[in-house]
Amino acid sequence: MKPLEIWICFLFGLFFTQGAWALEPSEVLVIANLNAAKSQGLAKYYMAQRKIPLQNLVLIWMTDKETCTRFEYEAKAIPPIRRFLDANPQIRAMVTLFGVPLKIRGPGNLPEETQQMVRLNTRKTAIEKQLNTTASLDPLKRQAIQTSLAQAKENIRRFKISLDKNASFDSELSLVKQETYGLNSWQPNPFYLGFKDQLTKISKSKVMMTSRLDGPSAKIVRRIIDDSIEAEREGISGTAYFDARWKDPGEKKLSGYAFYDRSIHTAAQFHSTLLPVVLNDTQDLFQPGDCPNAVLYCGWYSLAKYIDAFQWAKGSVGYHIASSEAVTLRRKDSQVWCKRMLDNGIAATIGPTGEPYVQAFPVPEIFFNFLTEGYLTLAESYMVSLPFLSWKMVLIGDPLYRMNIKGHTK
Repeated sequence: MKPLEIWICFLFGLFFTQGAWALEPSEVLVIANLNAAKSQGLAKYYMAQRKIPLQNLVLIWMTDKETCTRFEYEAKAIPPIRRFLDANPQIRAMVTLFGVPLKIRGPGNLPEETQQMVRLNTRKTAIEKQLNTTASLDPLKRQAIQTSLAQAKENIRRFKISLDKNASFDSELSLVKQETYGLNSWQPNPFYLGFKDQLTKISKSKVMMTSRLDGPSAKIVRRIIDDSIEAEREGISGTAYFDARWKDPGEKKLSGYAFYDRSIHTAAQFHSTLLPVVLNDTQDLFQPGDCPNAVLYCGWYSLAKYIDAFQWAKGSVGYHIASSEAVTLRRKDSQVWCKRMLDNGIAATIGPTGEPYVQAFPVPEIFFNFLTEGYLTLAESYMVSLPFLSWKMVLIGDPLYRMNIKGHTK
C-alpha cells in the first residue's frame, strides 16, 4: 500500500465522521448576502449546478464591502448560520458567495493588553538609554546590554503577533459552532495532519470546512463554477509548476521558510508520476510565458506582484506563498496573486487576507497530493493541510471540486 493510501485509510476514521467517503452536495451549506447584488443569484446557480438542496441556503444581511467589523459578524452572520447548523447536523462544509465580506476587522486591544505593550516599550526604551550612555563600558558589558535590547525587541514583536485579532471571514466561520475561544492570533486546526499526535484546544466536532466562491466579478465566479464541474467531468491534463527557492535539502529537520520550500520539492516529486512537472529551484521566479497549460502551481516569493507566467488550464489549482495575496479580490488595480490568478482563469486558489506568517499556509505536499489523488474534494484537501483556524487564510473555489487527472487511476 502506498503512503498516501495509508493516510487515506487513516482519514476515513479521523475525518469522515458522517460515514461518507467524500463531501456530498447535501452536506454543503451555501451562504449569500441579501445586501449584495448578484450574491443570491450566484448562490442559487451554484446550488442548481451541484444539485445542493435549496433549503441549504442561508441568506444574511450585512455590509457588501470586503471588510466587516467583528460586531457585525457576531450580530448578523453567526446567529442565522448557527440556527441552521443546529437544525441540520449533516452539514460538514460551508461556502460563502460573492458579496459576503472577505475579512473581519478585530475588535481592538483590551486595557490590560495596552498596558502590557506600554510596559514592554518602556523596558526597551530604558535599555536603549542605558546603551547610549555607556560608551565607556568594556565590550563584554556592552554586548550584554545589546543582547538585552534584542530580546526586548523580540518580546515586543511576539506580543504584537499575539494581539492580532483580524481574520478572514471564512477562517473565523470554520469555528461558528464553537461558542467561545480566544480571538488573539490563531487556533490550531485539529484536522491538520501535522498535529496528528498533539492535543488541540478545539474539538473536531466544532470545526466546519469552509471555502468561498468569489472573485473580481460575478462573471468570474460563474466561470469558476462551470470550469470546476466541466474539469471534474471531462478530466484535466497539463503541467504542474513548482517554484522553490533553493535546492532540495534532503531529510533534514526544517522549520519556517525552509520547511515549506522542501515541501514544494516533495510535492513536485510526488506529481512526477501523475503529470509533466517543471520544478524551478533557483532564486528567479517563473517569468512571463514560462508556464503554458498550467494545471497546478505552488511557489514564492513576489509580494503582491503577480507575474503573468501562466496559461491556466480549465480546472487548474494553485497558490503563491506570500503575505498579502488575498487582501482584496475586487480592487481593480490590485496585483495580488489570488485576484490576478482568478482574472486569468484559475479554478481555485488560496491566500491570506493579512500577514499570516509562513507557518500558517497549507502545506503544499499535503494539499496537492490529496487533491490530485482524487479521493478528497478541494475543501477536504485544504482542511487536512491547513495548520490554523480563526486566522488569515481563505480558500477560493468550489468546495465539492474533485480533481480528475486524465489517465490517472486511483
